Amino acid sequence: MVEYKCFYCNKKVDKEEYLRKRIRCPYCGSKILYKPRLVSTKIKAR
Repeated sequence: MVEYKCFYCNKKVDKEEYLRKRIRCPYCGSKILYKPRLVSTKIKAR
């Protein structure tokens, strides 16, 4: 399941709500949604 978050209210938006005719947050109406990353990877240079 693909999960997105609203940039402004930081609430989770599931795939069904995201793929409607208008791409907006159902809670605050913002058009800015992003897909959060689970793990950040750090690489050390030699």
